[in-house]
Amino acid sequence: MQKENQTYKISPADRLSSVSEYYFSKKLKEVAQMNAEGKDIISLGIGSPDMPPSEKTIETLCNNAHDPNGHGYQPYVGIPELRKAFANWYQRWYGVELNSNTEIQPLIGSKEGILHVTLAFVNPGEQVLVPNPGYPTYTSLSKILGAEVINYDLKEEDGWMPDFEALEKMNLSRVKLMWTNYPNMPTGANATPELYKCLVDFARRKNIVIVNDNPYSFILNEKPISILSVPGAKECCIEFNSMSKSHNMPGWRIGMIASNSNFIQWILKVKSNIDSGMFRAMQLAAATALEAEKSWYEGNNLNYRNRRHLAGEIMNTLGCTYDEKQVGMFLWGKIPASCRDVEELTERVLHEARVFITPGFIFGSNGARYIRISLCCKDDKLAEALERIKKLS
Repeated sequence: MQKENQTYKISPADRLSSVSEYYFSKKLKEVAQMNAEGKDIISLGIGSPDMPPSEKTIETLCNNAHDPNGHGYQPYVGIPELRKAFANWYQRWYGVELNSNTEIQPLIGSKEGILHVTLAFVNPGEQVLVPNPGYPTYTSLSKILGAEVINYDLKEEDGWMPDFEALEKMNLSRVKLMWTNYPNMPTGANATPELYKCLVDFARRKNIVIVNDNPYSFILNEKPISILSVPGAKECCIEFNSMSKSHNMPGWRIGMIASNSNFIQWILKVKSNIDSGMFRAMQLAAATALEAEKSWYEGNNLNYRNRRHLAGEIMNTLGCTYDEKQVGMFLWGKIPASCRDVEELTERVLHEARVFITPGFIFGSNGARYIRISLCCKDDKLAEALERIKKLS
């Protein structure tokens, strides 16, 4: 008789009980199944740029991929050419001076960096401040690593900015990190010098590290700024940046982190034990992408501006209201009072109009009456999505 398989007695780690599969991982499988059934879903969900990087970027990748000596392991700290390119980019566009040898660490995307920073700074049982609404990975990775998540509110009436009076009243004695994300996702609220000054002052007084996630500052934004432009910010702040959004390179998985040399060394201690350097040709191509002129960014934004208009028409058709001053590659809108539930609306749009729109509740309870439309979709598909939604009864 064949011995009974006993593997069913194996249980997952306890840490998995605190999180669920990423919303988009689950939902995009459903959308893929609907497409396999011939339903032709137009996805306005994730922020994955559908436009290519610059031609020079592709040429650099292809040329260097032929180098027979370029296929080995690369330095954990990134190649000097890429670190210098990031430093020059920060100086040129943000007016921030960074030491390319000690104050920059290339990453395999910002999502990876959230893991590394949390491991480097937060002990199990300590607390992290996470915005509500905010990027779900700030919460999920914190929970997986045993940190306690403390939400702080972002509200429309406050322009989706932190309420510093409320923060001052909180017990912050166990808080190690505060996650911020400006220009904000999902709300599109833009950063201001005043906001960054307040955050730096708050961090210094409360002995908290501010981690600002800054991948959207070149999308539909006239003046990109960095929290590191505030005097003294490097002492208490870390900033993520990414090639994914600003340079149309989401699948390349290239980002960076900038801070003081001590923080960078702590993060490197974690990173070097988890992964290795990126393919050399990709790093050289990324360095080329960072040399883009203003005209390249303007061309990118011309496309986004046209799409933003169509997304606004979709919002209007659904009876949603939104702030015209939003920046970034999404449009965030409030559902009408007549609508009982945001998921009821987005599921109806998905199954009747065959258009996938993100419900705001996945970003936190303060997003429960909002939807988010991605601008990472060709104009003709956005126009078709608009026509489909207009036909809803």
